[in-house]
Amino acid sequence: MPTLLKYALGLFLLFFILPLCISAALYWHKGQGAGWQTADRSSAGLLPAPATHRPAVLRVFAAQTVRWRGIFAVHCWIVFKPEGAAHYTRYDYTAWGEPIRMNGFEPDGRWFGHVPETVFSADGAAAEALIPRVRQAIEGYAFRSRGDYQAWPGPNSNTFVAAVLDGLPEVKLALPPTAIGKDYPYDGRWLRGTPSGTGFRLTLAGYGGLTMAWVEGIEVNILGAVAGLDLRRPALKLPGLGRLGLGTG
Repeated sequence: MPTLLKYALGLFLLFFILPLCISAALYWHKGQGAGWQTADRSSAGLLPAPATHRPAVLRVFAAQTVRWRGIFAVHCWIVFKPEGAAHYTRYDYTAWGEPIRMNGFEPDGRWFGHVPETVFSADGAAAEALIPRVRQAIEGYAFRSRGDYQAWPGPNSNTFVAAVLDGLPEVKLALPPTAIGKDYPYDGRWLRGTPSGTGFRLTLAGYGGLTMAWVEGIEVNILGAVAGLDLRRPALKLPGLGRLGLGTG
């Protein structure tokens, strides 16, 4: 076997296969938990009570997804509350019914038993300025008909959130590397700037690709699994295991 091929195979085993094996072992060690029909979907207490919190709020949450897919991926969703609103509005993109689902779950609810991580947060005037553009992006999202949802390679829940955030380059947010589907070309462009505007992304219909950017870092996508480096906040990005390093993306 040529030396270059051996080197490439070694890197693939180290940065793709090994992390996925570790993630699978952790998944089975923790147990699969309750069935999806009975799993806990109650509030995780991550949001202030809207009745007593007047300022605007915008959040992006991510949580380990359902069943064996949790070995590989997280599910992302968007929550916001304009200033003075009496309740939060949550948007998910799901596989059942109308794919764009509003207020189908608690705003900061556990995702079938899994406590969500806050991927992005904005409050007060910053959130108030972003919310109208979030609404506009949601209303303009192309894959909104029954049957449009595809768990892999997309468009899925993470594709939806990535598309919404694409219209907010100033937030400088990178979704977790385990947000499989975030690189799906929802607008049909295989080569384009990254949502942060700090680099470029090449994607082959979501099945593979390369990202190089200051905010998103260096990411190699093979069949939806992402490995790479976070440059801005030094960290490794590994399939199944996510970011291993400083802070969040």
